Amino acid sequence: MSRLRALCTCLITLSLLAGFSPALGGERFTDNGDGTVTDHQLGVMWAKDDNQGDINWRQAEQYCKWTFPYLIPTRYDNWRMPTMEELQSLYVRDKNYKGYESDCGQKIKIVSEIKLSCGWVWTGEVRSITARVYNFQRGYHYMELKRHWKAYRALPVRDLQEGK
Repeated sequence: MSRLRALCTCLITLSLLAGFSPALGGERFTDNGDGTVTDHQLGVMWAKDDNQGDINWRQAEQYCKWTFPYLIPTRYDNWRMPTMEELQSLYVRDKNYKGYESDCGQKIKIVSEIKLSCGWVWTGEVRSITARVYNFQRGYHYMELKRHWKAYRALPVRDLQEGK
């Protein structure tokens, strides 16, 4: 009987911990209060918001490197476009997470610390005249012509450096 009780207690504890996993995941991010969010898991800093409008790949690259750094009060260097793996890590795969409706009307599932105005984000990964795009509505990626701009967004990221 005591083995059964111990087993039940263990199962209840595990189910409670599983229910709190999204709350525990909150330790991954720190809102820096300056339009940026530090991602302790990846060792990077994200823009808290995307560029807020349709943008082609070349414009997205320029926004990440040159425009965004001057929009935030704290000056950090080495802003860039994200990799596919970095964007994939922001997608919420939990079936219970409903996500939110973005400004463009698309329902997206991204971590709550980052807000997108539309769910398609350019990456820095290119091949000739195409670049990879990540879709936060369905959690997949594909190649798109760099010159296309409708509904695509830029989300700057930078590697953390000592003392910055």
